[in-house]
Amino acid sequence: MTEEIKNLTPKYTVPGIRREDAGRLIGVLRLRLHSLNDLHLTLKHVHWNVVGPHFIAVHEMIDPQVDRVREMADDVAERIAALGGVAPGTPGALVAERTWDDYSIGRADAIAHLGALNLVYTGLIEDVRAAIKEAGEIDPATEDLLIEQLRDLEQFQWFVRAHLESAGGSLATGDARSEQEAAAKGAELG
Repeated sequence: MTEEIKNLTPKYTVPGIRREDAGRLIGVLRLRLHSLNDLHLTLKHVHWNVVGPHFIAVHEMIDPQVDRVREMADDVAERIAALGGVAPGTPGALVAERTWDDYSIGRADAIAHLGALNLVYTGLIEDVRAAIKEAGEIDPATEDLLIEQLRDLEQFQWFVRAHLESAGGSLATGDARSEQEAAAKGAELG
């Protein structure tokens, strides 16, 4: 790990926040930035590799999500900069600092992709909720930014889950523990 990643305390920050606390926020936001950049690339991957009878519905559902997730990444990067930090936007930084594995589904049925994507959203939303809690201890502006993004991410997951849910409210991939397992259960629906 580089010295820059170890010590994120900026030389200056926004008024009313201690530099050390800003460094803590910058660390939280760096992972959020990486997760959003990863998500928009994953969503485009799904967009390009989805097949089957639900192709057009999923293909067209994904692009607005990509656009909004890119906006979220920009907002997070600008908040990092405002706090006095460096917003790492390179693929190498994302891969070096991320705490999750690459999306594992290639060309697949639309519902299989949605099953796997549901797990991606679950992990991301859980991480955003933890980041909100940590930011809330330091800075309401950063907390507010993350809360706004959480609402959109939860809505996107709802769109995904609507394809996986039965009329009785059961989620076909509800007990899946991996993307591969969720994709297989989703493919059974497709």
